[in-house]
Amino acid sequence: MPIKIPDRLPATDILRSENIFVMTEARAASQGIRPLKVLLLNLMPKKIETETQFLRLLSNTPLQVDVELLRIDNRPTKNTPTEHLDTFYRQFEMVKDRNFDGLIVTGAPLGLVQFEDVLYWEEIRLIMNWAKDHVTSTMFVCWAAQAGLKLLYDLPKRTRKEKLSGIYQHSIHDCHHPILRGFDETFKAPHSRYADFSPNYLAEHTDLDILATSKEAGVYLAATKDKRNVFVTGHPEYDVATLHGEYIRDLAQGMEPNIPVNYYPDDNPDNPPVATWRSHGHLLFLNWLNYCVYQQTPYDLEHFSEDNFTKDD
Repeated sequence: MPIKIPDRLPATDILRSENIFVMTEARAASQGIRPLKVLLLNLMPKKIETETQFLRLLSNTPLQVDVELLRIDNRPTKNTPTEHLDTFYRQFEMVKDRNFDGLIVTGAPLGLVQFEDVLYWEEIRLIMNWAKDHVTSTMFVCWAAQAGLKLLYDLPKRTRKEKLSGIYQHSIHDCHHPILRGFDETFKAPHSRYADFSPNYLAEHTDLDILATSKEAGVYLAATKDKRNVFVTGHPEYDVATLHGEYIRDLAQGMEPNIPVNYYPDDNPDNPPVATWRSHGHLLFLNWLNYCVYQQTPYDLEHFSEDNFTKDD
């Protein structure tokens, strides 16, 4: 896909080395095509790593996508250079008067923090409320899925006793749902969270379509019937070594973490892990862009209206 991002963004050279079509602004303008406008609200500490992972998944479609990076506030971070944030990231004040085809809200390392204790909880609330009137479809990933369920359905935080970490098998529940088109009946995906997403609890307290679940991990994928809100409780964007990095970090901090499930060959951390979830991750984002965003968004984003959205395929 011709994904349009700033030429100097670190992800640009990485994606080009992987033979991913990264388009310059000049070439995009010459094509005379209205690209999909997608906003990525990056809440992860290692922002360069995370933005690259999501941009890679957004690249697997023939649609032209113009991605803008959004930060939650202007607080400095020890994991990302200030120059990078100032150069490539927007403040919410800079985008609040615009409309977007899609919004992705990433996870955040806040699994054991109560919502009211999150430093930027009010900013999250503001952006999610803004998205109702300014974004065609929003994807909430991992912690953001938990936050979205709180703000949209007033569901309290539910936390597991032990961290869920590893690669888990999932089953789909509706092979004809647009988001699941092309999925196998079972597929693997990474999880790294304390949040508990019980299928029975979500079915009882929300009107969401529960699309994929795991016996061990609970709900993995759910969506509102109009597909304007999609909840992904795992990390399809993770690189092959991301869980390994988290495991080594937790060991260094004396947390005595469990070895990530189904991740290392023979469950031996000395063995390099092998990615078993890439195809599913790319297909998920392709379907989201196509069926939740492109097929429903107005051609003229200035005329954004609830009337554009239907519950039918």
